[in-house]
Amino acid sequence: MKIILAQIACRVGDIAANRQRMLDMLRQAESRQVDMIVFPELAVTGYPPEDLLLRQGFLDAADEAVNSLVAATTGTAAVFGHPRRAGGRLYNSASLARGGRQIGVYDKRQLPNYGVFDELRYFEPGEGPETFEVDEWRVGIGICEDLWSDDVAKKGSAEARDVLLNLNASPFHAGKQTEREALMRERAVEFGIPVAYVNGVGGQDEVVFDGGSHAVDREGMLMARAPLFEEADVLLDLAAEAPGDCAAMPSDIGQVYAALVHGVRDYVHRNGCSDVLLGLSGGIDSALSAAIAVDALGAEHVLGVLMPSRYSSDHSVSDAEELAANLGIETVELPIQSAVDQANEILRQPFSRWGKAEEGVTEENIQARVRGLLLMAISNKTGRMLLSTGNKSEMAVGYATLYGDMAGGFAVLKDVYKMQVFELARYVNRKQQRIPENSIAKPPSAELRPDQKDADSLPDYAVLDAILEAYIEDRLGVEEITHRGFDASEVRRIIRMLHQAEYKRRQAPPGVKITRRAFGRDRRYPITHGYREWQI
Repeated sequence: MKIILAQIACRVGDIAANRQRMLDMLRQAESRQVDMIVFPELAVTGYPPEDLLLRQGFLDAADEAVNSLVAATTGTAAVFGHPRRAGGRLYNSASLARGGRQIGVYDKRQLPNYGVFDELRYFEPGEGPETFEVDEWRVGIGICEDLWSDDVAKKGSAEARDVLLNLNASPFHAGKQTEREALMRERAVEFGIPVAYVNGVGGQDEVVFDGGSHAVDREGMLMARAPLFEEADVLLDLAAEAPGDCAAMPSDIGQVYAALVHGVRDYVHRNGCSDVLLGLSGGIDSALSAAIAVDALGAEHVLGVLMPSRYSSDHSVSDAEELAANLGIETVELPIQSAVDQANEILRQPFSRWGKAEEGVTEENIQARVRGLLLMAISNKTGRMLLSTGNKSEMAVGYATLYGDMAGGFAVLKDVYKMQVFELARYVNRKQQRIPENSIAKPPSAELRPDQKDADSLPDYAVLDAILEAYIEDRLGVEEITHRGFDASEVRRIIRMLHQAEYKRRQAPPGVKITRRAFGRDRRYPITHGYREWQI
């Protein structure tokens, strides 16, 4: 039995384009005389369609696409994901079609309702058959989470004889592909049957689907693997004695970088833009963001804006200029000091009248907001999308200015901790020096007051990130984090800052998810609440 694993980039809501892409691949499969082609979960609508599933017209269009796909099958069987209405209920389903007719339908059993997933909001868990006959083959079908559930996976494989197919829309986070392949090996050995895993690819808002479709034989040995982060059609020959095409696995940091590039490219392009701009401060965050933007969109589509102030060091401008030259991007320099002075002068009288004449954080934020004003003005005038450059560590503790450096349409490093920013910068420079060494080596600074350093307000980033990762990613409490060797008062301070900054994060632009618990859909805390864990 020969099967094509069709790792395609489905766009949410673009049913006509998704249908056409699937038809094209079906015809190619038929010309290659393969027995079956398998597409990802909800390939017809794209994933996740979210509240589009509540629109009757959307579901009608999906039904029409399903019918046309079924009718288009001839000698090659097709398995593809789509929403299905039946008896007043909606299911996350997979159809098996051949010869112009629907041989069977499988409805997803295990509906994830955590992290970025909200499937219980829309779908009912399925019942009915898990195995289907195609000529002499007996094929088991499951959808994504079904294979992770011991009971569902065992039931689905019980009567399958030739292969267990698993259709996925599985988003990337660091280490995800390793986890998937480990589970597939475990299931194959447990059930004594080959397992084929088909995943989509492409960026959708904050998540990136990284592909990595693969298959293992009944002994858990890898038979085929599609490349990560690109469309592919991989041939799986169940009768072959040797493995087929097995794409190499990028390094962990290489996968993260690819996810960031992929996420930026698809978000910008799929929202009708081609060009972006970002502020260049000479620091590592804006430098890394610019490099990612260039790799995603091309240097000719990236504009860097330098906005020096009274507190900008000489090397801030020179480092930004060196970066721009290395990347080959256009720049414009807009000194902001006169605009900052005017804003301060306008506010001087009322601030004095209220007894607030002493300069402080407010005046620092004015500088950041003038920069945000100028960047957004260029965005409005030119149609370029503004990329914000803050990282996860800063966003976690609120070390960012609302309507200033947080302004933008997309946040490149929103889910990247500061220490990982340094690692990614070195990854970018692995073949040639693109990010200036001074941008990597110098102490991080917002440069909003004389000789300002991030370390004036925050602990060392290695310490900060370790505390944040323990609290956010591992969901540990204050005592558990303290037992890892951190100062208890520092732990409480960081957690207090994290909760107090929730209102800022709600107003931040979306950004690429690369961790298990990105801010946004993965981690939903109330802005206003009375729980004070940091006082324990």
